[in-house]
Amino acid sequence: MKREFTDILIIGAGPSGMVSAGYLQQHNVQLKVVEKQRFPRFSIGESLIPRCMDNFAEAGLLETIDKHGFQRKFGARFIKNELVGEFDFSQKFGEGWDWTWQVPRADFDNILAEEIASRGVDIAFETEVIAADFSKENPVITIQHKNGEQTEIETKFVIDSSGFGRVLPRLLDLEKPSKLESHSSVFTHIEESNRPKGKEGELITFEVLETEVWFWYIPFSNGKTSLGFVAPTAWFDQFDDDPEVAFSQMISKLNYYKGRFDDYEPEFIPKKIKHIAKSVKSLYGKNFALTGNSAEFLDPVFSSGVSFATESGLKAAKLALKELNGENVDWQTEYEDYMNEGIAVFSSYVRDWYNGDLQDIFFHRSPNPEFKKQICAVLAGYVWNKENPFVKKHKRIIGSVAKFINLENY
Repeated sequence: MKREFTDILIIGAGPSGMVSAGYLQQHNVQLKVVEKQRFPRFSIGESLIPRCMDNFAEAGLLETIDKHGFQRKFGARFIKNELVGEFDFSQKFGEGWDWTWQVPRADFDNILAEEIASRGVDIAFETEVIAADFSKENPVITIQHKNGEQTEIETKFVIDSSGFGRVLPRLLDLEKPSKLESHSSVFTHIEESNRPKGKEGELITFEVLETEVWFWYIPFSNGKTSLGFVAPTAWFDQFDDDPEVAFSQMISKLNYYKGRFDDYEPEFIPKKIKHIAKSVKSLYGKNFALTGNSAEFLDPVFSSGVSFATESGLKAAKLALKELNGENVDWQTEYEDYMNEGIAVFSSYVRDWYNGDLQDIFFHRSPNPEFKKQICAVLAGYVWNKENPFVKKHKRIIGSVAKFINLENY
């Protein structure tokens, strides 16, 4: 069997892997990336949040992304019956980016991969990891190419950015159930030829049908629009077995958007992902780190997926480089504990969204301006800023504020 050597092997060519690769390439590290699929390919996670911008900038990818004219995202809107909660990222607590993008991921991910490849990084598409041996000083990863041939890759470190493929969690028995409630998602794209002009046709919007059931509207600059539903897995059982018929039945339940999409055919048969939240026993091990969705995926209601993917991809790359250079790295403190701090904040927000407390705050008719700024900073992804009370006290502050609001309304 053919054998190769590289300093760092990255599994997966999505945003997490490309941020890792971008950072490491700038530091002249010998890299190889293996990607199971052929690009461009469809992926969910189409709405970014501002924290991503810091990570793309540090990986040297921001300029490349900016020149492609993706739809700029300046905030988000939440609607429930006649109630509206709107957040403007420029009106957030603390420092940080005031905008980001809404992106069709097939195009977006392909642009990132092409840019990294243009810098001389070897990306092997349609190549699958089939085995991983971490028993020796250097890991040995066995890959299988499209033609069936296999290669062993000896490397000093592995960054698993394989997303929902979750390569090392599967091979090394690292999977564990998520602490979040089980929800599923159904989604498709349309070509929105009669899209409204201005904000109504540009702003990402979440329409709440029930406390645990919501719909997303994500318009892209290319005229296509992403439509999707998230709900408890059992909620979807009431609809037709045919996915297109079922999606039409779901669309008919909308209030704010009722009738707007009736004349559009889905660009593809609506896709379903069951039990979307994922978790692992550990984010790292001897000579490897898990990043992005291969590590942890929360509910998509606050668009945190790509933010955690790029944050973890960049952090893992920095620490792997330090280790490569002979420096001591405390992966527990510097990586797992750090990432878990941000994950815990967003997990609190997801939990309190679905128990209704956060929705009570979002849809309050006279919101406290300071509270709203602090919450907006969380929605923008700045979940490590402990100067923000809605970060520092995330476990209890949302419930406390919601309780006060309900007493006020009583």
